[in-house]
Amino acid sequence: MLKGLFSQGMAEWGTASLVFVSGAMTGRLLATGMTEVQALGAMMAVLGSLTAAIAVRAWPADGVVKTRHSDPSD
Repeated sequence: MLKGLFSQGMAEWGTASLVFVSGAMTGRLLATGMTEVQALGAMMAVLGSLTAAIAVRAWPADGVVKTRHSDPSD
């Protein structure tokens, strides 16, 4: 039911929009004036969203997991 919502494509678009929005907000608020601590926090938010975007794109695709099956009657 929610497979379309949690697909790889939606994750990529979601993190890309997160990077865009956090970067735009940071730039706008830096232009209007922030303290150094506020600017550092905003930059960390941008770096966090970039990390999420890279992780979504670099994460390995779902594959077949091979497991060993032990028979309890052995």
